[in-house]
Amino acid sequence: MKDLLLIALFAALGAAAAGLLGLAALRLLRRRSLALTLFAVAGVSVLAVTSGTFAVAQAMFLSHHDLGVVGTVLAMASVVALLTAALLGRQVTAGGRALAVAARTVGGDAGFTPPDRPLGRELAAVSAELAATSARLAESRDRERALDASRRELIAWISHDLRTPLAGLRAMAEALEDGVAEQPERYLARIRTEVERLTGMVDDLFELSRIQAGALSLTLSRVSLHDLVDDALAGAHPLARQRGVRLEGRRVEPAPVEADPREITRVIGNLLVNAIRATPPDGLVAVSTRREADAVVLAVTDGCGGIPEPDLPRVFETGWRGTPARTPRPAAPGTPDTADSGAGLGLAIVRGIVEAHDGRARVRNVDGGCCFEISLPTTRRP
Repeated sequence: MKDLLLIALFAALGAAAAGLLGLAALRLLRRRSLALTLFAVAGVSVLAVTSGTFAVAQAMFLSHHDLGVVGTVLAMASVVALLTAALLGRQVTAGGRALAVAARTVGGDAGFTPPDRPLGRELAAVSAELAATSARLAESRDRERALDASRRELIAWISHDLRTPLAGLRAMAEALEDGVAEQPERYLARIRTEVERLTGMVDDLFELSRIQAGALSLTLSRVSLHDLVDDALAGAHPLARQRGVRLEGRRVEPAPVEADPREITRVIGNLLVNAIRATPPDGLVAVSTRREADAVVLAVTDGCGGIPEPDLPRVFETGWRGTPARTPRPAAPGTPDTADSGAGLGLAIVRGIVEAHDGRARVRNVDGGCCFEISLPTTRRP
């Protein structure tokens, strides 16, 4: 037992000396190549085994022959260990270089191109993260492009919608100023209508800017969707009468939801106004509700004739106007011309308010028209 303890002591002393040299070497190599570090670790391990073995051999007074045998075995083992470490370091270095080259493709139009050579588990995990990062960058770039296109489209529509009423206001003001207006009261009424259009457009822009900035403040309460639909129908009835469109509430249940009554009333009103203006005279706009799991779905169906399938995903985008099927129709003969006061903002506001309530807005084609649906949770998620 005493001999074993002495052998262990001599081996530990020899290995400790090699270990101290190894720590110093690793400290000097901490900013160098990983392959060189791996080779240094293998060298320290070989040195520790060799020094410990020779320390024990000297203590045991081995013969020259036996000491030569031990030295030969250690030398061969050391050569194999160092060669293996060198090959492993070269493999790791090659994988790192291939991954570095592949990393240059992150964010490119073609997406991330992974290395062709097989990688170790750690480098493969880094490659997977780079691929995921590249995908997120591509999605972000696509969203940015879509937003940029939406902004340009919105500016174009706003410019058009502002130019038309402003030109009319200027012409009517000049006619009144020059005293050539045969019926000044009609001009004044028309001026008031155009001012109301501009006011509605400014209100929509302000509301949309609050939604996009995340500054929309909601005052939530437990309200009945039936009451909100009644209020919105009452507000939309004059426009429906002018356009010769029938309004109908179908299966509107008194379903309670956690919502801001003012904002949801605006959502329903926007959907109704949008449906009325897209529906021809003698057409029907119907409102209904139904329950789905932990949500209540409100549907507004119009008679616009439908939206082309490629345009359906864009319906709620800012500035979207769509095809002539969705273009506001003129009022019935003998009624005031209440043209659309917005610039493709109504449905964008609808989606923004609904999503602020943790809900969802969607649209689908039905027989003869479209069905706009908003889904509101019955209980607010924390």
